[in-house]
Amino acid sequence: MLIIPAIDLKNGKCVRLQQGKKDAETIYSTDPVATAKKWESCGAEMLHIVDLDGAFTGRQKNIDIILKIRKSVKMSMQSGGGIRDITTADRLLSSGINRVIIGTSAIEDSKFVLEACKKFPGKIFVGIDAKNGKVAVKGWEEISAIDAKELANNMENIGVSGIIYTDILRDGMLSGPNIPALEEMVKAVNIPVIASGGIATIDDIKRLLKIVLKEYSEKEG
Repeated sequence: MLIIPAIDLKNGKCVRLQQGKKDAETIYSTDPVATAKKWESCGAEMLHIVDLDGAFTGRQKNIDIILKIRKSVKMSMQSGGGIRDITTADRLLSSGINRVIIGTSAIEDSKFVLEACKKFPGKIFVGIDAKNGKVAVKGWEEISAIDAKELANNMENIGVSGIIYTDILRDGMLSGPNIPALEEMVKAVNIPVIASGGIATIDDIKRLLKIVLKEYSEKEG
């Protein structure tokens, strides 16, 4: 089980949004590079970075900071938010980002996702952000009618290498992950699932580990 710390970037700062709301923002640091180095010094093997401005606008706004972080740490990095074309994905991956996360385009442009998977095998993950089981897009400002598990199945068939599943109602609330929804997502696909949203304590991580062990046991049995 891999613990992946996250940095959410908005206007060049490290922030936390409550349930993805732009007006419910807490600034944690004005120095994202120093924050990344701190996570690495704590033993993190991978860093998750989200360009929130990119998620809201459809075009990455913090890419220079992301690339500066890439040059400053040795750990693996994955990045999402505003990645909606091959050029953006290519720039990140060519600059040393280990994998990119596609969100909105997973619904709006499946041909792009397919092209990315073929061009960058093993490096494309899809971020599925859901509210009450339905997928949210465009920085969580719009809730679609698409079922999260259905989208996950479709993306697995296209060829994505993993899913990052976020329960919007839990995200930024530090109230613990949505365990039942995560269990259903893990059962729905055969590719890795990264749990995101609400994780705040060691007990939360232990509860997630039980899902991993249960799923492994069932597949082995």
